Amino acid sequence: MADAFLGTFAKLLVSHPEEVRVERVDIDDTFAEIIIYANKNDTGKLIGKDGKMINSLKTVIAGCKAKNGMSYRITVKANDE
Repeated sequence: MADAFLGTFAKLLVSHPEEVRVERVDIDDTFAEIIIYANKNDTGKLIGKDGKMINSLKTVIAGCKAKNGMSYRITVKANDE
């Protein structure tokens, strides 16, 4: 649920939405990492000035913990080319 939301939201923010890819890695039963891959020119848009955009996304996703008990780490990476 959280990874689908982040993928959709990220595509709205970036200049190259076709290059956005979201990967979820479950660490254990209560923790997962969500990695957002985007064009290297778009990573700054996802992180935002002083990290404000990524921190806002983390706050929204933290609300998912109340529903399903999972904690998430969100990472933004540039696509390997």
